[in-house]
Amino acid sequence: MTGKKKVADSPATSANPTEKDEGLKEVLLTVFWAMVIALGFRTVAYEPFNIPSESMLPTLMIGDYLTVSKWSYGYSRHSAPMSLGGFDGRIFESPVERGDVAVFKLPRDGKSDFIKRIIGLPGDKIQMRGGVLYINGDAVKRERVPDFAFKETPNNSCKRYPQYRFMGADGVADCRYPQYKETLPNGRTYMTLDLNPQGMGDNTRIYTVPAGHYFGMGDNRDNSLDSRRPSYEGVGYIPAENMIGRAERLVVSFNGKARQWEFWKWWDGLRGARTFTNLKPEEAN
Repeated sequence: MTGKKKVADSPATSANPTEKDEGLKEVLLTVFWAMVIALGFRTVAYEPFNIPSESMLPTLMIGDYLTVSKWSYGYSRHSAPMSLGGFDGRIFESPVERGDVAVFKLPRDGKSDFIKRIIGLPGDKIQMRGGVLYINGDAVKRERVPDFAFKETPNNSCKRYPQYRFMGADGVADCRYPQYKETLPNGRTYMTLDLNPQGMGDNTRIYTVPAGHYFGMGDNRDNSLDSRRPSYEGVGYIPAENMIGRAERLVVSFNGKARQWEFWKWWDGLRGARTFTNLKPEEAN
């Protein structure tokens, strides 16, 4: 009687346990270094942010995603994720320029990310009179320009301001907000909104910006908790150490018609005209 013996699996056809362990280690190491590189890039180069409020209309809308350059003002402990920089002050510090749209940590908690336009530098005297911005006693040039107009969407609605809401023939409301062009002393220009000509932030005391601090304001002047409000309810003066970086470019914008997982609706929810918008203030001619 003849027959073939059944033989055990050869080492050449079966993975060695040691080889499996090594493969797992390599995968974990790759993931680890990818995370380190990503965190490092977010700490020293660019960090993405999204806009959750209307305080910076018309410059920024709810649903905007933008990049912030971390090296623009140098680095502080707030430059690192969760403010784990582990040191005080700033290194490689560069001056903040008047008119910059800047992201910073809210002074009263040191945790929340806020974004405002930097209006006042250390030593400046800032005041609002009748809706007009004054810097060191001089009125900032303010021109009425065509309304800021947009279609009402889940992310941006004007129901709070019925005087600026007009129903369109398509059944969708059109929002038209009074818009002004401001020109700062350094020649930088940008747009602001004035939704309430007699708003509580339109007439203020004189604010003297302390050394080592900045004064930030929202472009949506009647709907912004900014440096015009004391730190216990608004922003107050912004310490230089709290600066995270300068907003550089709006990458993509969504109107809220599609949830993140509804990829088949993304195109309808995309605000294409806002894609790759430069957020640096223009220089007056």
